[in-house]
Amino acid sequence: MPDRDPRESSVDVEIIGRVLSTLPDGDDHPYRSGPWRPQTVERAAVDLPVVGEIPADLDGVYLRNTENPVHPAISDYHPFDGDAMVHLVGFRDGKAFYRNRFVRTDGFRAEQEAGRALWAGVAERPEVALRPDGWGARGRMKDASSTDIVVHAGVALTSFYQCGELYRLDPLTLDDLGKSTWHGDFPARGVSAHPKVIPDTGEMLFFSYGKDEPYLHYGVIDADDRLVHHTPVELPGPRLPHDMAYTENYAILNDCPLFWDPQALAAGRHVARFHPDLPLRLGVVPRRGTRVRWFEAAPTYVLHWVNAYEEGDEIVLDGFFQGDPEARGGTFPGDRRYARVFRMLSLDGMQTRLHRWRLNLATGTVREERLSESITEFGMINPGCAGRSYRYAYASTGAPGWFLFDGLVRHDVRTGAEDRYRYGPGVFGSETAVAPRVGASDEDDGYLITMTTDMTADRSECLVFDAARVGDGPIARVALPERVSSGTHSTWAAGATLPGWRATDDPLGAS
Repeated sequence: MPDRDPRESSVDVEIIGRVLSTLPDGDDHPYRSGPWRPQTVERAAVDLPVVGEIPADLDGVYLRNTENPVHPAISDYHPFDGDAMVHLVGFRDGKAFYRNRFVRTDGFRAEQEAGRALWAGVAERPEVALRPDGWGARGRMKDASSTDIVVHAGVALTSFYQCGELYRLDPLTLDDLGKSTWHGDFPARGVSAHPKVIPDTGEMLFFSYGKDEPYLHYGVIDADDRLVHHTPVELPGPRLPHDMAYTENYAILNDCPLFWDPQALAAGRHVARFHPDLPLRLGVVPRRGTRVRWFEAAPTYVLHWVNAYEEGDEIVLDGFFQGDPEARGGTFPGDRRYARVFRMLSLDGMQTRLHRWRLNLATGTVREERLSESITEFGMINPGCAGRSYRYAYASTGAPGWFLFDGLVRHDVRTGAEDRYRYGPGVFGSETAVAPRVGASDEDDGYLITMTTDMTADRSECLVFDAARVGDGPIARVALPERVSSGTHSTWAAGATLPGWRATDDPLGAS
């Protein structure tokens, strides 16, 4: 008889908490059902079942943020509206442990008490909000804090894509540590998603934006969690930046020609439109400077940058060029009533391809080149290469028409070679973090970590790949206690950077 699948082994799972959900039974919303079915229970488990073998030199935690709604929207739900739930898979001594937890944002707590949604979502007009306050660059939104997650100064931070608070979590137990205050200097406008933590210095770079002048701010937090630099950035009007990049000496901001239509905005409507007659503008500023130098490039929208570095007189900047920022040629395979809103979520709809911009600091000119014909996005690199010359980017492929990842690609940005892996029918992954091997010297000497949602087997796993051999498939498949909702952004934190990592035999502490 064949050996029993280790994933079928029993594992002790502790229920940590439950939250109130008013979502309907049999919910048929395309982004609250199927692979997007949300969780309401918080769990903890140690010594998870594994197929294959967890490398002994994989040491640290994989953290993934998730849009996880618990109440129906006031009128129209968008997947970016979901409440933050963080999933953690830790690796230590060849074993794995798990925990998930809602982020107790102010908005989450208020809606739990009210038993319903109180603020307007992405696809709703602000005036439908039941409360006059709120967060976000647009206003009257809930600060869901469900977009990104990073670890800075030994603390996990969750963030919201349209600016909000940074919520602090213990990176081992996910215990609530309150909100970032930066010793009283946290900006009233909040912080956007994708702050950048610099491994060498411990600094964190960030930006925030809004509808009132000055429309953009850029800042720096030091290793002691203090605001040490904060400067306004002049723009011609409200913009919708999502990400930033940096080199050893500069931060790179952007003014993309996809933003709220000014005429609609004057009438109180927030309609994002692509303006192909305007260039993409890339702003270069010294990391603690105030003078921004702008470079013009071919019009597009860039959701995520991969990396940037200095090479002679040039800044080399890599990211994902959108061939169709409004996804006018995109389709949504589900209910037609959702097609207009959700077509802009798919990678094939937006036609996202890895692209390179060379900004010449001596001449002020820009040279561009496409690095790949493959449609990919959500690129990750070895964190030790951030801001420096690098070779490999690990990106996701998308399920046609959906905001779902069906595989991953290792891009060799020097040779153009690609190594691919498909998760399989009905299996969808998360942003893939790079975990350098303990003591590694080569860029690809390490592991890739991602979390999957398997609709066919009705389960979730955390997959571990050899970063140098993606196409060979996972070397370890860690079974999770529940099929979890599909999600996106993630990060890796090495155990050596986490306070208390070896202080106890129980990686979850007193949880």
